[in-house]
Amino acid sequence: MSIDISQFYQVFFDEAEELLAEKERLLLAVDPAAPDAEDLNAIFRTAHSIKGGASTFGLNDMSEVTHVLESLLDRIRKGEMALTAQHVDAFLSAKDILKMQLDGHRHGAAVDQDAVANVRMVLHDLSQGVVPVHHATVPSFLHAEHKQAVAEGAHRYKIELPDLPQRDVNALVDELGLMGRVSVVPLAGGRSALVITTHESLDDIVAICSFVLDPDDLKVFEAPPLTPEQRAIEAAERARIEDAQGYGFFDPVEPDAGAAAHAAEPSDDERGYGFFQPIEQIRREAGIADVPQEAAKAASAQARAEAQEAEALEKKAAKKAAEAAHAHAEAGSIRVSIEKVDQLINLVGEMVITQAMIEQRSDGLDPMLHERLLQSVSQLTRNTRALQEAVMSIRMMPMDFVFSRFPRMVRDLAGKLGKKVDFITHGAATELDKGLIERIVDPLTHLVRNSIDHGIELPAARVKAGKSESGRLFLSAAHQGGNIVIEVADDGAGLNREKILAKAAANGLPVSNAMSDAEVWQLIFAPGFSTAEIVTDVSGRGVGMDVVKRNITALGGSIDIRSAQGFGTTILISLPLTLAILDGMSIRCGDEIYILPLGFVVESLQPLPSDVKEIAGQGRVVKVRGEYLPLIPLHQMFNIEPHCTDPTEGILVILETEGRKAALFVDELVGQQQVVVKNLESNYRKVAGISGATILGDGGVALILDVAALLRSARQLTDDAVTL
Repeated sequence: MSIDISQFYQVFFDEAEELLAEKERLLLAVDPAAPDAEDLNAIFRTAHSIKGGASTFGLNDMSEVTHVLESLLDRIRKGEMALTAQHVDAFLSAKDILKMQLDGHRHGAAVDQDAVANVRMVLHDLSQGVVPVHHATVPSFLHAEHKQAVAEGAHRYKIELPDLPQRDVNALVDELGLMGRVSVVPLAGGRSALVITTHESLDDIVAICSFVLDPDDLKVFEAPPLTPEQRAIEAAERARIEDAQGYGFFDPVEPDAGAAAHAAEPSDDERGYGFFQPIEQIRREAGIADVPQEAAKAASAQARAEAQEAEALEKKAAKKAAEAAHAHAEAGSIRVSIEKVDQLINLVGEMVITQAMIEQRSDGLDPMLHERLLQSVSQLTRNTRALQEAVMSIRMMPMDFVFSRFPRMVRDLAGKLGKKVDFITHGAATELDKGLIERIVDPLTHLVRNSIDHGIELPAARVKAGKSESGRLFLSAAHQGGNIVIEVADDGAGLNREKILAKAAANGLPVSNAMSDAEVWQLIFAPGFSTAEIVTDVSGRGVGMDVVKRNITALGGSIDIRSAQGFGTTILISLPLTLAILDGMSIRCGDEIYILPLGFVVESLQPLPSDVKEIAGQGRVVKVRGEYLPLIPLHQMFNIEPHCTDPTEGILVILETEGRKAALFVDELVGQQQVVVKNLESNYRKVAGISGATILGDGGVALILDVAALLRSARQLTDDAVTL
């Protein structure tokens, strides 16, 4: 029997992704002038954990980068070196490299080895106390020469060891091999010496050796550099030894047994010792890219060294960090694929429909004769609702999943533009459906970039305007009724009304000076609209804001702008909490039943004749509490035969979205119910004014109204029906 360990690769990949994200968050929050010791320890632990996991699974390229990174972080957290902004930049670059290498192993993505070498060089220079200059990326055709130049500039040390067991010598060779090239030289009396060519400091080398022996027992000499001929001989000898030793895993193959070894392919049980699958099979089944085979020989020694180092680290960890880790361990969680969650949600949706059918069929029963049955139906309704809420909560994710992506982007973009920006978030714990979170990232990214590029001024301009040098960018999220409201706000220059009007007129858009500010701000969502005078790689081509609004609208949401010139701009996005199930109001128009999302409904009423006014060429309006609202006859929108055409005989439902209100004229209200949203476009085609469909309790299909589209149509409503 064999054990499938491919799942452990996936666990490592997932955990490494989380550790890299945590590392970036901590680095962006750290203050180089006064770093918190707990934060430094936490940053070190992320690198340490990734290094240990990468070494265990033989991902040598990742362990090499994390080793250099870990060494530098260790010096900083021990107070041997002061943290600087250049260190933070280098650590963030190392995070990007590790993410690229992780994607290479996980998805087979390309890895830029020149960028890897460049980051390792920067980290090495910083660990030596040298302020690194910008290391330009070396062209691929010069890569070999570049590596040789690096090797020629390295130090060579000869380390004479005391009398040690061979396993300890091998462990040192494996561990020091992560720092450079190592060869073993025999000494008199059965002892050995190690010759290492490396860029690392002598203190780092001694620190590694201290895991195996007492540093006082070492004798270290600086060896002269190798000549080109000696380097060639050393490389050939190293290759011969590795072939003879089987990379540390297999017994050496005798010369006369080579043919037999190749002729008889060992079985899975023979190669896995009856417990494990062959590593090649595991990698094929898990879809993992190949990694250097010789990297895995360090796993055993690395695990022992990591265990000792981890024990020492835990003793030094702050009490707060230990308590947080304990609380996290007690919380517990399991990883479930999103496909299983979606399948569960679909089944619950069908259960909601079935429950609605049972409830509708039981409404006509005599409550005296069927009391127990009706009580059971009521209990089923309550349990179905509770189950639906519990299952939906599984898909709910905190907005921090989105917000955490922006600190790094804000920092890099502000630095690129020469601006100072303080990024402030609020409501990161607010939860939103995973499907919506994934689709809101791109629109928010564009809005944040626009705020930095167009909104927040340069430091000199801000000081001249009486502001602080650093602009402030706010990103917040909060629940509001059945929706979530996301705000992107800055304290920059604000929108320029005159400039927008002039640009809109030049683009042929209908504009006038009598337009309200809210109407002027909506002009920036027109396709191709941009007031940027210079096109840059940040923004300015005018291909973004219209896409932003289209994407938000497609999610059943709305977007609004508030701005004051000289004081800043706020963009508000309102989205439903989920697209799967919603609370709706059933309305009737003619013989048809429609569903209104309850989050848009303000109230319903039956107007007096004196409250309804006719506006020549503009349709009718209704007076509600001193405010005149456009009246939208639903039968006119969809060209259906209503039961009544006089608003005073029907019902008006007051709707509100995008900061505007309107009165929807329908025949009657049917009731309020929870509905399962079905995609109409994928099953039929896109219909104007309709956002989806649902199945009613009687098995019939009801269309879900697109409230935002209905209110937009109210502005140009005529006697013509909307074309379906």
